[in-house]
Amino acid sequence: QVQLVESGGGLVQAGGSLRLSCARSGVTFDTYAMGWFRQAPGKEREFVAAISRSGRDTSYADSVKGRFTISRDPAKSTAYLAMNSLKPEDTAVYYCAASARIFTTTHYPQEIRYDYWGQGTQVTVSS
Repeated sequence: QVQLVESGGGLVQAGGSLRLSCARSGVTFDTYAMGWFRQAPGKEREFVAAISRSGRDTSYADSVKGRFTISRDPAKSTAYLAMNSLKPEDTAVYYCAASARIFTTTHYPQEIRYDYWGQGTQVTVSS
């Protein structure tokens, strides 16, 4: 059974940084692309960032480009989301997800392609 466990969320002031982690167990890590999504109160869940199986390709939402960095460590079966220059509008529950059905860059934002999801971690950015 595949499990994704996020950690690293918390409360931070605007301009600060956090690093989220997503630890995976149950299947071979390298067979899945990894993505991060977020859901703010009263809003739909939205794509944040994704990384390919190999780690060579990444994709970001326009709202986080230049501030967030996604990475993965196969040795630890963990994906990361480094978030810098945080803004109050980044406040949300952040979810990591794993997909075996991403074949082009256009697939990264498509939630339906992700097979497994974590429980989410809260990120709150105060102004």
